[in-house]
Parts: sequence; structure tokens; C-alpha cells
Amino acid sequence: MTHADPTPLASRRSGPLKGTLRVPGDKSISHRALMLGALATGKTRIRGLLESEDVINTAHAVTALGAPARKTGDTWEVLGRGTGGLTQPDKPLDFGNSGTGTRLMMGVIAPHDITVTMIGDASLSKRPMGRVLNPLKQMGLEVEGDRDRLPLTLRGTSELVPMVYELPVPSAQIKSAILLAGLGAAGETTVVEPEATRDHTERMLRHFGADVRTVSEGGATRITVRGGAELEGRDVTVPGDPSSAAFLIAAALIVPGSDITIEGLLVNPTRTGFYTTLQEMGGDVTFLNEREEGGEPIADIRARFSALSGVSVPADRAPSMIDEYPMLAVVAGFAKGATRMDGLAELKVKESDRLAATAAGLEANGVRTEVSGDTLIVHGTGSVPGGGLVETHLDHRIAMSFLAMGLASTSPVTVDDTAMIATSFPEFRHLMEQIGAQFGEGGGA
Repeated sequence: MTHADPTPLASRRSGPLKGTLRVPGDKSISHRALMLGALATGKTRIRGLLESEDVINTAHAVTALGAPARKTGDTWEVLGRGTGGLTQPDKPLDFGNSGTGTRLMMGVIAPHDITVTMIGDASLSKRPMGRVLNPLKQMGLEVEGDRDRLPLTLRGTSELVPMVYELPVPSAQIKSAILLAGLGAAGETTVVEPEATRDHTERMLRHFGADVRTVSEGGATRITVRGGAELEGRDVTVPGDPSSAAFLIAAALIVPGSDITIEGLLVNPTRTGFYTTLQEMGGDVTFLNEREEGGEPIADIRARFSALSGVSVPADRAPSMIDEYPMLAVVAGFAKGATRMDGLAELKVKESDRLAATAAGLEANGVRTEVSGDTLIVHGTGSVPGGGLVETHLDHRIAMSFLAMGLASTSPVTVDDTAMIATSFPEFRHLMEQIGAQFGEGGGA
């Protein structure tokens, strides 16, 4: 996948943001629904699938592996082949910019007697894959040339060995890849996580009929999947993505007079650290109409303009909001006082070095920051001068976070590229403008 010419965009101070809306389906659940649909027998029907580039690349990948994924009306259908039933593709699988799709698919491929080459765009090809590949290699996956970055050629095996693996870092992607591989191993595969991470894989495995046990002991969690289980095709409704909603919720808190409600949003506790933090800062963020659908907790979220104060965000909250730190850092610029965010090591190996990119974007717009190791401190003054150009480094979350900043800053904020926003949230600009956001092309104000 090649990156098109840069598409700069400026955001400028807006009037109140108002409205009730829905955001596209959750990306994490969309990826997993396609993959588990491919590993199940029979047909899986998915409503609300996020139709972003990342997820469509996963749909193309499962199709190339012999489990056709097609859209019929407003529903996606996957014709599953059963665990161990996927077939060798006739060309490389292109994952574009998707680290989630790439890493989880390694676990899907591992228990199959097939050879698969995986490729991605320039950004994804720089991202390390060793933390996922190392445990999978211990189980029996072979990696040609012993590389840890794309392009990669993997050889799976139906003789995969089960294992007990303690996560060296909190990572739902590593955990998920091992559990998906464990579906095809003889016996039980266990992942031990010292800190809780997103549990969408475990929830969805149960939904598809897998034997999954979760036990907490001594402050750690042991997740065990029994291999050889026959998954069955299921109906899946994908709730709204809280990571996408974060940009709209945050914008409502910092733009005076704003009042928005986002309906049908995923509020899994492993994903709501951002909203908890906003509430601690004094943000008027309310969960309404809480319910459960398809094994996941759902709610409507209302957000209104608020006077915010700086807070300290503990390191143990990072796994539940790792994608939202750039947006939180922007919000912190509008708060009064310092906001300290600890435990941000994972930000350095995202689509860009998000920690450095976030700090640079804030400084370019008149917000003083400090970066020390894995800690970011934002010195908020209650207002943001703006007027800067932000280098996104092909990172969709950097682009969207700073476009939200410009809606409340004194002068417009320009990001150098927006084309990559389509990887996760193609409707971002449309939905923002629907509630009243003001954008201008290039550096125009």
C-alpha cells in the first residue's frame, strides 16, 4: 500500500458543538469478528462492522485465506472454514497501516499448514513485530529469515504446541495472537497478564463457543483457551468505537457551549480509562442507558463544555486508554494546571512515536510540555494559542487529536496530512462538521 500525496487540513475556533449521533463500529471488535468468523464453521453475520481501510484489509485477508467475507445489504457475512481449515493465499496479504490486523492474523495463521507473506505500508513496515512473533515461534510458527518487521513470510503448523506465557508488557495484541493460535494447539494454552488489557478476544471467543477460562490470582490474570474446540458461526453486532468517539467527546468539553450525545457506544471497562480521566478533570461526561449486547457493555455518552483542571493519570490506567493519550494531552492544554501521564512506553511503538509527536504538536501550538522517559507532563493554562503546523508522521490519531484542538484554540491549527484518517475513522470530518466543527483546506483560516 502506498501513501498518497499529503492532504493538509486546518481547524478553526468553532461555535458550540451540538447534536446526537453515532460513531462507526469499534475497530478492535470488527477485526476479531472477521477473524473468528473465518475460524468458525458455517456463516457469521456482522452488523455495524467498521468499514475503515484497516478492517477492510482484514476482510480481504480472511477472504484470501479461503473464508470469503462479503457485504450483503448492511450486513457483512463470513463463510467460515473451521479452525485449521484456512488455505494458502496466492499472493501476499496487505495490511496497509493496521498493526492490530497484522499481529492478530499471525495467531490465526500459526496453527495452519500454510505459508503466508504479510506486507504493509511504510509506517507499518517500521513497527516491531517481535513481541508477538517470539511466543508464536515457541509454539511452532516459523518465520523466514528470522525477521521482526514486515514484509514477513510465516509458515504455520498443525502440530502447534500449547504453552503458558507471561506477558512481558501489557498488550491485548500479544495476548490475542497467542489465544487465537491456541485454538489450534493440542491441549490448553494460557496467557498470564500482570495488568489487565482489553478482553474483547476472550469475550468473543466465548460468543463463538470456545472453552475459555479467566482466573485472577496474586494480582495477575490467567486466561486459558482449550485447543480443538469447534467454533460455530454467530451473529455479531459491533458497538460504537470509544476510541473514535474520544475525539468528539473531547471537542465538546473544550468548545464553549457544547452539548453532544453519542449513542450505542462500547463501554467495556478495559476501554474507558479516557472517560474516567476526563471526569476526574472535571469534565461533564455522563453514561446513560447502560445495557449489554453480544457480551459487551454498551451505553450512550453525553458530554458538555466544562472547566477542566490538571490531574495525574496513573501508569496502571494506560492499557485502558493507550490510543487516547494524544487526545487527552490536547485536552490537558485547555485545563488549568499540570496534567501528568505516566507509563507511556507503548506510545513509542505505535503508528508513529506518538509520545514525541504529541509533545511536538503541543509545543508548536503554544502549550508547554515535558517528556521524561515514559512520562508526559502538559502544563495547561486554560487556553491554547494555536497557530501551529502539526507533523502527523502518517499517524491518524495525531491528525484527529490536533484537528480537535483547533476547534477551541485562539488561532487555527493545521495538520500536515489527513489522508491516513481513513485507516480508522473515515467519517471523522463529516461527523465533526455535522455537530458544528469548522475546517478549512490547507493552512487556510
